[in-house]
Order: sequence, then C-alpha cells, then structure tokens
Amino acid sequence: MPETGASALPPTPSTRSPLFRAEQFVWLSARVLEQRLFAHHFLNGAADPVETALDAYRNEDGGYGHALEPDLRGPVSQPLHTGHALHILDAIERCGGQRVDRVCRYLTSVSTPDGALPAIHPGQRGYPAAPFMPIVDDARSSLLATGPVVGLLHRNEVWHAWLFRATDFCWQAVESLEKSHPYEIEAAVAFLDSVPDRPRAQAAADRLGRLVREQRLVALEPNSLDAYPPSPDYAPGEHRFPHDYARTPRSFARAWFTDDEMSRSLDHLAGEQQEDGGWPIHRRQWAPGIASEARPMVTLEALRTLRAYGRHIG
Repeated sequence: MPETGASALPPTPSTRSPLFRAEQFVWLSARVLEQRLFAHHFLNGAADPVETALDAYRNEDGGYGHALEPDLRGPVSQPLHTGHALHILDAIERCGGQRVDRVCRYLTSVSTPDGALPAIHPGQRGYPAAPFMPIVDDARSSLLATGPVVGLLHRNEVWHAWLFRATDFCWQAVESLEKSHPYEIEAAVAFLDSVPDRPRAQAAADRLGRLVREQRLVALEPNSLDAYPPSPDYAPGEHRFPHDYARTPRSFARAWFTDDEMSRSLDHLAGEQQEDGGWPIHRRQWAPGIASEARPMVTLEALRTLRAYGRHIG
C-alpha cells in the first residue's frame, strides 16, 4: 500500500532546488545530446555518451550539421554547427586528436579567401534557416563564426595550419571594432579569453569593455530594461547582461563590471528560471519547435554560469 499523509507528498516547487527543477525539464524536453551533457556536468556522467550523441550530427566532411544549432536546419555542415560541436568537445575535455584534425580540414575547406569562416556557408541554400541568417553566394568572413572557434582551438593547444590566418583575421577584426552588437562582442571575448598573446588580448579586452558600456550593449539594471533598447535587428526583449559576456569569473569581460553589477546580473539570471524548470530564449522564434530544442541548451548554459560564480543551484 502507498504511504499516506503529508510525509508522502512530493516537495512543492518552491522547495525544490534550481538544479532539481532543471533536471526534470531536461528529461522531459531535451534532445539526447543535451540530456547526456546535463548528466555529465551535474550528475557525474561520463564523457563517452556525450561524444557518442554528438557523433549523430557529424558529417563525412569533418563538419557538423543536422540542426545542431537549431536556427539552421538540414543535414549540411556549417561553421556555426561545427563551432558548437567544438564547444561541447571542450566542455567534456575531448577537444583534440584525430576528431579535431578532421574538423580543421573541414574549416579549411569552407574558409573565405582571407582564411576565416563565413557565418553561413552557401551550402545551406535549399534548407530552412532563420530569416535573420541570410544565405549569400559570396559570404564574407565573420568574427561571430570565427572568433569562438579560434579561441577554443587555442584553449586546447590545437596546432593546425588553418589556425594561423584565422587568428590574424580575428586580431584584425577585434582591434578594428567600432560599432558592434552584443553577439559579435561575445565572439570577440571568446577569442580573447584563449588566444596566447595575453598582453595584447588584455589591451583589446579593455577597449571592448569601454565600447560595450559607451554603446549601451549591456543591460546593467535588469529592473529597468526600458533604458536599454535591444540592438537593431534583435528581437524585442533580446537584451544582453554582464553574465552573457563574462560566463566565468576568469573571463577578461568580468573586469568590465562592478561586483554590484555582476551580482544583479546573476540574480536576474537565477530569477529567469521558469515554472517548468527551464530557462527562456529571447531571440526570435521563427518556426515551430525551435524553442523546444534551444531552451535546454540555454538552460545548461545558465546552470553552468551560476555554478561558475558560486551560486547555489542545488
């Protein structure tokens, strides 16, 4: 017979930890890849199952496709998918060896004449893509696509011929930024946080921090968001906060913000957890199903950021 009485009742949502609530959301809503990642990061799960799940998105050309990044659909490899795959491999400490050699060969094959990556390779044509990701035949080099990839490869001490020209492109792009937008700044930070020339990176990061504040590319008062209009072409409510730039206290971007500003930012992040245990996405939801795939990814990033700053998640 089941037990009766108050002691047998499940805990109410208000008494459950953020991690417990997020776990229920992940098991209910996430793809197998994000379920395996959650288990690895928060339940002492092994890395091998994550790598196996990621293999489902890998193509013969060494790149990744199959909507690994939900805003690009279809099977073809894309730089943004491949960059996300490297981010996952880095998170499980598997960003090296023959797998990454194959990735670098793919990156070489899709690079622009100056050795960098386009945001969208024209091979995407014919498959669904977010309307804010235009597909053009003569795609230009993109710091948004190239910066995080170069940073991750340097972080993991990967040496490949592709990396030399791509690093030069990132330096030129970062040091010439004047008018920018939040996602481009985040890509620049991902590059600067791991590139080997630390004094040069520190100087570039200091300049970007001033630019971010001067151009109001960060919402410093989460309770007064009307004072921080989103950047042009961003969705209504698509704000970026200090924690979006400084995902860990070790990031150069952490120095851009006072302790109070960062504390308010993290309070806001923690408070965004929804009733179902997941975190929301704020960019445009352009097709059915996009949010259901993207929200578990955002939820994992939120939990990892809160934990990196020592916030209690359960």
